[in-house]
Amino acid sequence: MFQQTMKMEQNNYYGALQKPLDSGFNARSSTADVIKGIDLTGKIAIVTGGNTGIGLETTRTLAASGATVIVPARDTEKAKKNLYGIDNVEIGSMDLINPDSVDAFAEKLLPLEDLLHMLINNAGIMWVPLRKDNRGIESQLATNYLAQFQLTARLWPALKKANGARVVNVSSQGHQFAPFNFDDPNFQNREYETLQAYGQSKTAVNLFSVELDSRGKKFNVRTYAVHPGSIGGTELAREASLELFQQMGFLDADGKLRAEVAASLKTVPQGAATTVWCATSPLLNNIGGVYCEDGDIAPIAAETSPSVGVKLYSLDESDAKRLWNLSEEMTGLKFSI
Repeated sequence: MFQQTMKMEQNNYYGALQKPLDSGFNARSSTADVIKGIDLTGKIAIVTGGNTGIGLETTRTLAASGATVIVPARDTEKAKKNLYGIDNVEIGSMDLINPDSVDAFAEKLLPLEDLLHMLINNAGIMWVPLRKDNRGIESQLATNYLAQFQLTARLWPALKKANGARVVNVSSQGHQFAPFNFDDPNFQNREYETLQAYGQSKTAVNLFSVELDSRGKKFNVRTYAVHPGSIGGTELAREASLELFQQMGFLDADGKLRAEVAASLKTVPQGAATTVWCATSPLLNNIGGVYCEDGDIAPIAAETSPSVGVKLYSLDESDAKRLWNLSEEMTGLKFSI
């Protein structure tokens, strides 16, 4: 009990809590494995991107366990089609790259629900050309991170009222592509490279997660960053070129998926498992701010890249606080906790 209390008082800055718990789960564990025995009746969850890929599997799993799941979607007709037949699901309209749309979704939701038990910031983009939103912010940073920051800030009153809420931010091993570039986050003075942009957006997710947990745990709101793994059958790579996949070693010269790559891919239920585990596992009742993968807290990554685990630069306390302030500036939103 003393050890659990100490953990609850600690922060995960510099990876202080990045030690696997021996949860019993691994890379091949599925959502059915991690949700077993957990009843979510009466709980309310929001899953962004909850109508495709691992988001859809997350929605299906939480709803089947009794939760009411709200799925904001850019294309609500597509969402209705994809979510057809799943009970306990509500659909809302939201476009993550449009800050006004994020605000409108939150404002419409809050009068209806005064409690929010799980906020799963799952939606994201990757392998896109240089685009900027109407604020001049690079699209992967805007969608993958700043929208998470804004939506979480807007829904914070409902998270606090739940007295035991969890925020799960889907990150990626791709954070190892790049630290956060505070000098030029929007590629105004450097050549755009899509994986560098993706990497910094996911590093931002990790920094946000450790800082949000530090600030929010006194209200019993815990936060986690998740690497789902490499997964087949999602829409994340819809804009990627054949040449880019060949450059990364995924495809051979003929454009065929390499056998060793195919063998390493997770199924969608396996890819969503860590998200569901972070949102529901009793093992995490007294710990937060950690980066998780394969159904457990991940280790610290090795110096070489890529490697299993989380890079310490994405858990740096000074950078986490600096990013929080920059995020308030970029969004024009004061996120006071």
